[in-house]
Amino acid sequence: MGIKKVIIVMAVMLLLSATAMAQSIVPAEWKFLTGDKPEYIDSAKNEYWWKDISPLTVWEKQGFQGYDGFAWYRVKVVVPASMKKNAKKYNGLMLNLGKIDDADETFFNGHKVGATGKMPPDYAGAYDVSRTYLIPPDYVNWGGKNTIAIRVYDAGGDGGLYGGPAELTNRGNPDLLTLGTLFEQEDMVLKGLPDTEIITSVKNEFTKSYRGSLTLKIVTDFGEQFYDGYSEVAVKRMSTGYFPFQLKNLKPGFYKATLALHSKMGNKTYNFNFGYEPEKIESPADSQPDFAEFWQRAKAELAGVDPQYKLIRIDSLCTEKQNVFLVEMRSLGNALIRGWYRVPVKPGRYPAIMQVPGYSSAEVPSYVNYGDEIIGLALNIRGHGNSIDDVNPGFPGYILTNLGDKEKYIYRGAYMDCVRGIDFLCSRPEVDASRIAVEGASQGGALTFATAALANDRIAVCAPQVPFLSDFRDYFRVANWPGNEFIELVENKKALTWDQAYYTLSYFDIKNLAPMIKAPLIMGSGLMDEVCPPHFNFAAYNLVTSEKKYIVYPYAGHGLPDHFYQAKMNWIRTKLGLN
Repeated sequence: MGIKKVIIVMAVMLLLSATAMAQSIVPAEWKFLTGDKPEYIDSAKNEYWWKDISPLTVWEKQGFQGYDGFAWYRVKVVVPASMKKNAKKYNGLMLNLGKIDDADETFFNGHKVGATGKMPPDYAGAYDVSRTYLIPPDYVNWGGKNTIAIRVYDAGGDGGLYGGPAELTNRGNPDLLTLGTLFEQEDMVLKGLPDTEIITSVKNEFTKSYRGSLTLKIVTDFGEQFYDGYSEVAVKRMSTGYFPFQLKNLKPGFYKATLALHSKMGNKTYNFNFGYEPEKIESPADSQPDFAEFWQRAKAELAGVDPQYKLIRIDSLCTEKQNVFLVEMRSLGNALIRGWYRVPVKPGRYPAIMQVPGYSSAEVPSYVNYGDEIIGLALNIRGHGNSIDDVNPGFPGYILTNLGDKEKYIYRGAYMDCVRGIDFLCSRPEVDASRIAVEGASQGGALTFATAALANDRIAVCAPQVPFLSDFRDYFRVANWPGNEFIELVENKKALTWDQAYYTLSYFDIKNLAPMIKAPLIMGSGLMDEVCPPHFNFAAYNLVTSEKKYIVYPYAGHGLPDHFYQAKMNWIRTKLGLN
């Protein structure tokens, strides 16, 4: 055999070896069906009715606009026998699905291999969490067809798989290495002296000792370089090693860290965030001189609108203990808005909770089932859910609507819609008007701040979660969205200047409304939140002067775990005198 042939053969062998080690399958021909039945797990049934779909973007963009609730994804994939040896060595294959809006249960050949979020009735969303599930070798039909089935529940807004690719891959050496941190503080929010130590961990599942190098890079929540550390590491086989890094001169705020491990046996990275003294973050109010008068005029204008309250009983949603109504009312500018009103059947006067929606989301009756002791109002502000008759700017673009005029800006009406919702509750004889709470997440968190500020004497307790619309000048320095929409309007379309935009936004910035809040407040934040980073949650929170508390979840993004729902409801019930 000539030298050239030897080289070619060796190259082919190396290529085949590399391909086997890095083998990845991207399933094609995904199918989709709305609804929820157990037999949807089995690909042998109901194939005719299933629609083609891509797992790379939400179902609303693929012909299912406005659909919320249960749906199923399914795909058949041939797993070559060449992947079996690797799977046996590393105890399985990895199924990467990207992100799923909101909750999922995932099955491989009928076996449940993972779930993220929670399905109703104990619903908890996890739309910003990437899904990666381990497929045990025994579940795989090697060399034949396999079925991946995914049960999804979407509570509102966009739904389904997105942000892939969705793929089935071999595991490798890096999968036998696990990086982590050890914080004394469960929420990873540090307090005390500005000089501290962060302890990192390397778990080695190899059957031999691991040697390599570990780097820790930290930036501020504005992306400024803060720390760059290095350490040689050695970890015994099947054990965990711990390696400290010394930090100095921390400033109040939040930090983003990347821990990276390097060696011939495999590389690995691990991202985590942490905070330091967030209650000392300084972002002074920047309200305009006529700020108070501006909102007094808005409330006076709202008071001049006949609310024309209308209740429509929805028999199909009522139970022996609760009646459910569609409620209609007129708000600022005579705009028609709607909501869902859930009331105990038993006569009496009850405390009430109003829930307000996230950006582009829709409130539905199930959101305000607070039990048989509390009245619930799920209010859809203008342009959301079933409140689009008179005002419907659509998405994207809602947040930019009439930005050049503070008197016509979309959130002037939206904030007044929330005040009108409180007006409605106070008009009802079954509501104890001295015990009214308001809650919401993201945009709903901002609306919660605004409601508690503008209807302050009538709010007994409030619970914002990952609040939006805060500290705009700093927010746009780090937020990809909605910063991109504002850049398009200001810098590309030249519709107005940044100063004009910030002038209008200052009237609606929740940090300027925060000092007006009198009610006890509980706030939830996620350290990994890229949509409403915790720095901006605290910019508003720190200006609240009433009784307050916060809970930070170190591994949560824009969706918080179910624990916050429990903590929030316990806080609300306590303040309403129900515990």
